[in-house]
Amino acid sequence: MLNSKNIVVGVSGGIAAYKACDIVSRLKKLNANVKVIMTKSAAEFVTPLTFQSLSQNFVVVDMFDELKTWDVEHISLAQWADLFLIAPATANIIGKISNGIADDMLSTTVMATKAQVLIAPAMNTNMYENKIVQNNISKLSQLGFKFVEPESGRLACGDIGKGKLASPEAIVEQVSSILTLEQDLTDKNILITAGPTIENIDPVRYITNRSSGKMGYSIARKAIERGANVTLISGKTSLDIPNGVSEFIQVESAKQMYEAVVDNLDKNDIIIKSAAVADYKPKNISDIKIKKSDDDLIIELDRNKDILKEIGKIKKDKILVGFAAETNDLIQNAKKKIEKKNLDFIVANDLTQEGAGFGVDTNIVKIIDKNGNIQEYPKMKKYELSNVILDRVKMLSK
Repeated sequence: MLNSKNIVVGVSGGIAAYKACDIVSRLKKLNANVKVIMTKSAAEFVTPLTFQSLSQNFVVVDMFDELKTWDVEHISLAQWADLFLIAPATANIIGKISNGIADDMLSTTVMATKAQVLIAPAMNTNMYENKIVQNNISKLSQLGFKFVEPESGRLACGDIGKGKLASPEAIVEQVSSILTLEQDLTDKNILITAGPTIENIDPVRYITNRSSGKMGYSIARKAIERGANVTLISGKTSLDIPNGVSEFIQVESAKQMYEAVVDNLDKNDIIIKSAAVADYKPKNISDIKIKKSDDDLIIELDRNKDILKEIGKIKKDKILVGFAAETNDLIQNAKKKIEKKNLDFIVANDLTQEGAGFGVDTNIVKIIDKNGNIQEYPKMKKYELSNVILDRVKMLSK
């Protein structure tokens, strides 16, 4: 998969340095050429010999080590790399790169490379959430550096929170995506909706659905990786905003989502509506909490605007993609939506199938176009399905 791809792995000084061994091993199994640069602090956690054995290449730690080749080492490594991965990346190395400091082999080589740099942070939760660190990450994201978000969980220090190095599998997946995906959507402006909407009943209660937003956020990430300018309009989720998104708009209700879509319609060529929008809203919203009584509570509902249908009326030459999550009559219901809402194609899934639908990392779908052609796909990760959807969009946009 990564035949002949050259990857420099930078390992900085944190307890998660041991996980970089697994990352290097996985990259080698994908037939990548790997060279490792370690900071002196990293060498306190894992020996250079370990990485040398796994990568089958000399490991560089000190700028003033005896040269293994006649090249100026930091320049030759910088030029050699197709991709530069830093894992784990401490707050220290992120701060150095963000501020242009080059005082060791790792930071110096990053400054000299023109390859894509992918950074996988790992640190204490309070450090990761520190405004200085977040500003440094934001600055680097704007400069084109890519990040693999850390995970939440129990940290080495005993704290519980966000800051764990992403899994080696997730990091290698992102490396593979960057190195194998073409930048084929660089001239496209894509609007993506994601997540659930909520409709208030009173200040305490509301109506919503089970959407996690994972599908829409995955499409947004893959579109960004492929060079698109992405506007992401999202209901409330627990997901991190994808790095590199051009504009992120947080909404709650279906009305707010409709208004945000309409406001951003003109500047986008492609609209992918993966959000699960509430069809109905309470006719009357109480300003105070509705108290429990001995009587049944009856809530009268009004129809919300059908965002897809409304956009379908005015889309002109824009590409419009919809989603259909059904529990019965999947094909018939999906085809009705295509015709009724003037869609170019629809992504339909049966919620009764295990591994499909809300809250999981996989999906099982049928893609149906406006001519009635149906393509079935087996269960796959949502990030894989995202590329399938974007490939379809690309074909239509030629």
